[in-house]
Amino acid sequence: MSTNGINKALKLQFGLINYENRYLTAEAFGFKVNASGISLKKKQIWTLEQDEQDGQVVFLRSHLGRYLASDKAGKIICGAEKPEPECRFLIVPQSDGRWALQSEPYQRYFGGSADYLSCFAQAIGEQELWAVHLALHPQASLLSVARKRYAHLSASEGEISVDSNIPWGVDSLVTLVYLDGKYSLKTCDSRFLSNDGKLVKENSNTTSFTLELKSGKLAFKDCDGKYLAPVGPTGTLRSGRCSKPGKDELFDLEESHPQVVFQAANKRFVSVKQGVSISANQDMETDMETFQMEIDKESKKSMFRTNGGSYWTLVTHGEIQSTATEVEVNTMFDIEWRGHRVALKASNGKYVCTKKNGQLSAVSDTVGDDELLLMKLINRPMLILQGENGFVCHHKNSNTLDANRSVYDIFSLLFNNGAYHIKSVNGKFWYISSSGLVCSDGEKAEDFFLEFPEHGRVAVKGSNGKYLRGDQGGTLMCDGASVDASSVWEY
Repeated sequence: MSTNGINKALKLQFGLINYENRYLTAEAFGFKVNASGISLKKKQIWTLEQDEQDGQVVFLRSHLGRYLASDKAGKIICGAEKPEPECRFLIVPQSDGRWALQSEPYQRYFGGSADYLSCFAQAIGEQELWAVHLALHPQASLLSVARKRYAHLSASEGEISVDSNIPWGVDSLVTLVYLDGKYSLKTCDSRFLSNDGKLVKENSNTTSFTLELKSGKLAFKDCDGKYLAPVGPTGTLRSGRCSKPGKDELFDLEESHPQVVFQAANKRFVSVKQGVSISANQDMETDMETFQMEIDKESKKSMFRTNGGSYWTLVTHGEIQSTATEVEVNTMFDIEWRGHRVALKASNGKYVCTKKNGQLSAVSDTVGDDELLLMKLINRPMLILQGENGFVCHHKNSNTLDANRSVYDIFSLLFNNGAYHIKSVNGKFWYISSSGLVCSDGEKAEDFFLEFPEHGRVAVKGSNGKYLRGDQGGTLMCDGASVDASSVWEY
């Protein structure tokens, strides 16, 4: 999914659910495939790839990096290391949003149950239909393909408008809520988009959309068979008149980078309001005081992008300015996590310090008050954590949390002087028990600290100095000694 957006479009990853409500599963042993999975875990995730010459042809890649294929006799295998002719499928979308998958070389349809899967049906029946369950992290930015503009909550108009050049601030965060095969679009203030363009508190038939794919882009079909599209000068997002998706009805989901504000020791916010120099001299948080934190995948260093599209960069005499248009060595900073505050180290090996006039300069060898910044994450009021074994979700019969679920619960993230309080739907808070269990029924809020160790991942540190991780049994614990695969989360 290429994009004109400022961020990369997310690779489409999903689970496929058959008529018996079981997920298509790729086993490591013998590259066998079955339809026995009861929930969406690693083995049930498939990545959609498109043929570069023919956009209608798709390839389905398993979590093992192997491609699904069907031979002439309809036998299904998933061992090909690269897309071969027998791996070519066509998606035939149905009116209820389910897919039929047709082998392109042999024109037969793929279906079946448990260990009895084949691609030999000449017509589409119930056994050949698959529901699609997205495996992406459900919080993203929504880009209109036709308008090349982003969706954002327009609180004054009480609608979602598609007229933003860049997805800036908390208003540009869209949360996809999956329920019974349909998707709802939730805004940052916890309202749902209805097909008439209004925002409502409750999820219902008019707020539930079937997800369809066309040339790798997404379309949202409502309960009357019409599609969401931006309408009018502000691009009000609502169902149009079309019952077939054209360019106006297509969207890309893009990764939503963390956006932060910084407060320096002088209690003022770091800003670009004064021009190119980066200074802590403002009393209000606006777009000028908000910076997008982009983490380099290789070096794990951070870049800070302004809402004008330029980056912080180190210039002569250690000054920090917003003059860089490309990522380069001088735009990269190391973040040191120091409890309630952070320290930033520039590419010259010096710490960033707030001078008397508020100007930021990388001139310090050690960290004192002037080198410490309060960093606040502003575009995640709702927290959804996805770890290596699944999502974090309330345990059914206790006050603990599971970390291995295929469904997610949405928690509130409340900032508190460099730390965060995590609140459950019932209004109770997360806390850590004496045995290191994370519990979700606290009357009193407890501090947690967010660290961003790598691209697209957060580590959550408890007030006991340990990190959240899912244990072998799938329970959320706060006993991780260091940041590793078990203690980083998509968020």
